[in-house]
Amino acid sequence: MTETEERLRVAAIGDLHVKEDGAVSYKSLFGEVSREADVLVIAGDLTDLGKQREAELLAEDLRACTIPVVAVLGNHDYESNAVDDIRGVLRGAGVRLLDGQATEIDGVGFVGVKGFVGGFGKTMLGSFGEPAIKAMVAESVSESMRLENAMRQVRAGRAVVVLHYAPIVETIAGEPPEIFPFLGSSRLAETIDRFQVSAVVHGHAHRGVYQGRTPGGAPVYNVARQVQKPDGRAYALLRI
Repeated sequence: MTETEERLRVAAIGDLHVKEDGAVSYKSLFGEVSREADVLVIAGDLTDLGKQREAELLAEDLRACTIPVVAVLGNHDYESNAVDDIRGVLRGAGVRLLDGQATEIDGVGFVGVKGFVGGFGKTMLGSFGEPAIKAMVAESVSESMRLENAMRQVRAGRAVVVLHYAPIVETIAGEPPEIFPFLGSSRLAETIDRFQVSAVVHGHAHRGVYQGRTPGGAPVYNVARQVQKPDGRAYALLRI
């Protein structure tokens, strides 16, 4: 970073799980974020059941947000096979919804993919056996390749990777070990470590821990709304 570049304040949160009944409003939270940060990042599971009405309610709440919004979708957003409708609603509300793309804001590149399952380290699922297993691994590899392609689009000196699934095992500690393979994949971290990355944010692991690092040293933050943050907020406030 040069002397003329200032740190960008990034508020990051995941797993809002907006429900169709509108019982929970995020207007006040988005208003607070607009005062505290320069960019809002939402790390997937914007909706609870992947319904268009849920996305519409979120879009209404986002009117209280006066700063740029960057987001990726999560697994819940695919539940009702209305993902194209959800994308349309959110993009219509001005959200920079990333799915294998990069966008730049004030000298920082934001790169986003959903990610996928597959496990971590030596226990990562391999492409062997039944076609269903091979298809699952192929999807995991595809997400990592899409992340790599998006990273190659970044021209800024600083980059933030936005995921839903976890790239490392450290930030999912606290979840039942039996479901670790379904919470993310080391393939994402392998891709991240081929580039210079300032920060990685993800959600999905509600009972995980806040912070870890990739094997290459990139800082990773589990910003799921349900995870305890150092300052007690529902969102992480990062300075990039």
